[in-house]
Amino acid sequence: MSIQNKPLERRGFLRGVLATAVLVPVGGALASCAGGGSATPSAAAGGTVSDANPFGMADSSTIDAVIFKGGYGIDYVEYAGKLLEKNHSGTTAKIAPSTDIAQELQPRFVGGNPPDLIDNSGAKAIGFSTILDQLEDLSSVVAAKNLEGTSIKDSLYAGVLAPGTFDGKLAALNYVLTVYAMWHSASLFEENGWTVPKTWDEAYELGVKAKEKGKYLFVWGMEAATYYQEMAIASAIKEGGDDVRLGLENLKADAWSHPALQSVFAGIKKIVDAGFFKPGGSGTKFTAAQAQWSNNQDALLYPSGSWIENEMKDQTKAGFKMTGAPVPTATTGSKLPFEGLHSASGEPFIIPSGGKNVAGGKELLRTMLSKDAATNFAKTKLAPTIVKGTVPADGFGSTALVSQTKLLDGAGSNIFTWNFIDLYGMNKDQLVVWNTFLDGKSDVATLTGDLQKITDKVRNDSSVKKIEVK
Repeated sequence: MSIQNKPLERRGFLRGVLATAVLVPVGGALASCAGGGSATPSAAAGGTVSDANPFGMADSSTIDAVIFKGGYGIDYVEYAGKLLEKNHSGTTAKIAPSTDIAQELQPRFVGGNPPDLIDNSGAKAIGFSTILDQLEDLSSVVAAKNLEGTSIKDSLYAGVLAPGTFDGKLAALNYVLTVYAMWHSASLFEENGWTVPKTWDEAYELGVKAKEKGKYLFVWGMEAATYYQEMAIASAIKEGGDDVRLGLENLKADAWSHPALQSVFAGIKKIVDAGFFKPGGSGTKFTAAQAQWSNNQDALLYPSGSWIENEMKDQTKAGFKMTGAPVPTATTGSKLPFEGLHSASGEPFIIPSGGKNVAGGKELLRTMLSKDAATNFAKTKLAPTIVKGTVPADGFGSTALVSQTKLLDGAGSNIFTWNFIDLYGMNKDQLVVWNTFLDGKSDVATLTGDLQKITDKVRNDSSVKKIEVK
């Protein structure tokens, strides 16, 4: 998972897992991430094990859950809690909010009385490295059936278990999916007969057409210049495969010189030099720049995570039909198909082994993974969960949400992500480099060299613990 392209710490979808790196294979299978396990009774159980009660939760239990109250609120867990109470008469699900998970819950871990279920998210989440040995392996949850009788692991999108898997242990289940895409106005494209570019050459050709209409191809804001780095890395991974991702993740000395990255950088540089980026981005607040795209329609394309719709909901032109598409590849012979996708799961839910009702915590999490609860989340938050098949054809009226589902379905097993930027805190320095490049004040060689210097600084710093990704 990755949030290196977020400009501000208020993004709430992934922040709880930055203390430890994980391996996210391109097209990794769910089974390989689950680490085995079966639906067997847990500590603090006491009830009869059945398909309806796979963890042996005791009758008339009380479940203590603490949920990070960020952009998604806590009502979606309250919804699941009510479902659980309906299915298990006499049981009470107590859902409490928190805006500072670490401060509020670390004393409870030390005292041996942690909650039964925690959404370990937000800027002040507990570092996984400090509590990993105190957490349940959630393989039993994934191996269980959901409320509809379907195997949970078979109901999830590919690769979503990997971000919560640490040293082979499924210690966290990330509930929400973020889809990274190249966003555009479907209505504007339809009106002009334009098609989304599949290669950087096609993107350049679209830039020529945009200029003829008095528009730009791209726009950017100073705090979000690395949105274009995210786009470039995703494009290069599709072009060159795992070699690109692993070189970056493992801080290789020549990582940024990989031919796939170089071809993508060259494609973007050609667009910069042609004047297809709206000038002044390095001096423009990112939300103002985004409004130039979503409200003024000064530019055709914008790379971002799927939070963009909600973020710009008050500054988007009526009838815009916000829609996401895969980022271009460098050639038509890329190792991954054009449909390949950068997507990451966030909002990491954990179950402490020391909780009074471990079985109840697992049952609440199982309920959250039901089609009913996951559909409620998608409808109320206009964002998909890791559960497939919960967004209707009309996307609850959101074209952006519809496109996210199509992107995920189209990518299939070709879904990938990376961690190195957030893990090692590189984004601040990379913002300077990318603003300079998008301003047209540096070339590909300078961009490459500057990015490599940032990587080398981390690699050569003996005080920084390195995480090898295989």
